[in-house]
Amino acid sequence: MSTHALPLRLQDPHLEREKTKYPDPLPSREFILEILEREGVPTTVEQLERLLAIHSQERDLFARRLRAMERDGQVMRNRKNALCLPAKLDFIRAKIEGHPDGFGFAIREDGGPDIFLGNLEMQRVLHGDRVMVRVMGTDSRGRPEGAIVEILEHVNQRLVARLHEEEGVLFAVAENKRINQDLLVAPGKDAGAKPGQVVMVELLKQPSRKSEPIAQVVEILGRYADPGMEVEIALRKHELPHEFSAAVETLANKLPKKVRQSDLKGREDLRALPLVTIDGETAKDFDDAVYAEPLPEGFRLLVAIADVSHYVKPADALDQCALERGNSVYFPRRVIPMLPEALSNGLCSLNPEVDRLCMVCDLQVSPQGSILNYRFYPAVMHSKARLTYTEVAGLLENPTHAPDSRRALIPHLQHLEQVFHAFLLARQQRGAIDFSSAETRMNFDDRGKIESIHPVERNDAHRLIEECMLAANVCAANFLLSHQHPTLFRIHPVPATERVNAVRDFLGEFGLHLAGGDYPRAVDYATLIQKIQGRPDQRLLETVLLRSLQQAQYNPDNVGHFGLAYEAYAHFTSPIRRYPDLLVHRCIRAVLAKKTYAPGDWKALGAHCSMTERRADEATRDVEAWLKCFFMKDRIGDVFEGSVSSVTSFGLFVALDDVYVEGLVHISELGSDYYHYDAGRHQLLGERTGQRYRLGDRLQVQLVRVDMETSKIDFQPLPSTAQQRTQRGNQVHGTAKVHKQFPAKPAKSQRDKSSAQEPTILGGERLHNSPKPATKKGKKSSTARSPARAKR
Repeated sequence: MSTHALPLRLQDPHLEREKTKYPDPLPSREFILEILEREGVPTTVEQLERLLAIHSQERDLFARRLRAMERDGQVMRNRKNALCLPAKLDFIRAKIEGHPDGFGFAIREDGGPDIFLGNLEMQRVLHGDRVMVRVMGTDSRGRPEGAIVEILEHVNQRLVARLHEEEGVLFAVAENKRINQDLLVAPGKDAGAKPGQVVMVELLKQPSRKSEPIAQVVEILGRYADPGMEVEIALRKHELPHEFSAAVETLANKLPKKVRQSDLKGREDLRALPLVTIDGETAKDFDDAVYAEPLPEGFRLLVAIADVSHYVKPADALDQCALERGNSVYFPRRVIPMLPEALSNGLCSLNPEVDRLCMVCDLQVSPQGSILNYRFYPAVMHSKARLTYTEVAGLLENPTHAPDSRRALIPHLQHLEQVFHAFLLARQQRGAIDFSSAETRMNFDDRGKIESIHPVERNDAHRLIEECMLAANVCAANFLLSHQHPTLFRIHPVPATERVNAVRDFLGEFGLHLAGGDYPRAVDYATLIQKIQGRPDQRLLETVLLRSLQQAQYNPDNVGHFGLAYEAYAHFTSPIRRYPDLLVHRCIRAVLAKKTYAPGDWKALGAHCSMTERRADEATRDVEAWLKCFFMKDRIGDVFEGSVSSVTSFGLFVALDDVYVEGLVHISELGSDYYHYDAGRHQLLGERTGQRYRLGDRLQVQLVRVDMETSKIDFQPLPSTAQQRTQRGNQVHGTAKVHKQFPAKPAKSQRDKSSAQEPTILGGERLHNSPKPATKKGKKSSTARSPARAKR
């Protein structure tokens, strides 16, 4: 029987899928859209029911499906209540992105150019809302300008805000500055909160063209400057899960306190090997331990990783919590762990002198750093020592001065050092990109505020562990690829062609060239970076090269890792603090058992884990920015030396030399001239004077303003700076940090891309911060997460 001879409803290509979900399946969404497309005109519900032979007892369920499709913007109703396809009406599904100045953008779901929305249109919505828009024309800058035709979803239900009162009217101002509207507090709904306090509000009424949003206070967090308030605000502003449910705590408490004999079945016993952990001074969760020994042709390297998958089972309460969080979040002085402390710092952590379950990557490495062979297996281990990077660097540099408790470990550490140098040869051979990066340590006083900020140098112990982790991660990716088992890869796509062309144009002004044609390789970047070492403009050039790269992400489709020059790469080495690593462990375990692990939609999992990573980065940036503002607020009028670390259409960001804080020199502070922004040359150029301010330029600035509410720092250049710069030329010495601001950009999207475009791909494999940093004379310190070290 041909397809066309079947009743229309039975021609649904997704009928079998719907049968697996429902005993009496309705026509699929895709088929409903196909029928509406075929009809070619607005169609009433009654007409659609007749076409699809919807029975009377199915009408309620069918109406529910149509409402869900309306909510998702797949269909719309016209004034005659007929169903229409949005594309036929020239309507576009989009997500609202607000701007602090009141206007906004509709970010198209189809990836098309962002649509500008004026202040009047934005009165109806808040940042993050889902809408249907229609392009109405172009604005004065040539951007598509639109109007909101329907609001699909208001996503903001609770917001962290600060209370204000004017003329007896109480209102809240959201901490998320992309939400521009004031939130009126309903009479009698203030929960006793006072003006100036930070609160959580719940929206009772969403905004409209005629009224502002109305809210009620549901939680009082405290005063703005209270110790730890910056973290409490960031947790709520970025919607970071930070409290474990009763179900999670109950399940965690049911787990054993130590490894049991029954847990050892099917595991290799490595307890006699001198495996050690090497981490930062303040680390509490130890994911990995290492051991190396020489072989006749190279080395044997063991990378033992905490076997979290043994305790956290798919779809249980712990797993659902870990998935929701996606990763641990490391704030200065406080950690929001992915797993309860009983696991993250206890049962799963490879603590010294206790038995622990692990998943091992056992490698054979050639003297040139090539991986000759590897295998994965579950094991039990017994860490012989908890070492720090500083301690290991000292032991390797002066082994004769090692304390008695460490002498037996010296030969094993030296073997690890030999493996490290072999890996360095391989790294150089494959051409991995290695940008120089700066890391800082914040020292805190008893009130939890920054007392000083100091640079931290990475030593060879950091790099030793990094190379071991990279090797294990590469083996994990190759293992799953060779067994054709789906997983999440850590991908880093090749640079976009337009970025490559832009960076080549910029380099040409310096007599430099990026090789590789339309598709440069990592080795082409690495060769150029090596060539510019020691130049006065090294920082400038490295920054421009870094910003031409894309952002690393999680994805089931392997496209390789450009920055590390790997054909395949996955995250395996940190399952205590990263959910993708836990997924990779489960995949490896499934292959070893000749099974398949299927957690669901791998694409959606990758998108979610990439989102939680970005969310954590944004939250930690907010906290560090606020702490730095607090640190600087008593230094108004002080003069500093610094370098231009970012150039925008509205001014320059300057990174100070000695205090490692950044702030804005607004374009209005640059003098009496019209300054034009050149994104390709990373500069502002004065129209009359020809005065040029460029990325990396040295400036002397005076601190003129610190705004604690917006976490912004403002400088003004001293009068002598421009003259000194003109005489000195373009000497460069700066940093490569991208600043989250909201400039107009002459790109596909006119909205701020902020540091979401920063690739964060290079440097160390791990970063461990602790909620309880080491103290010295009452001072606390915390190592700030560096974009170049946190994750490739």
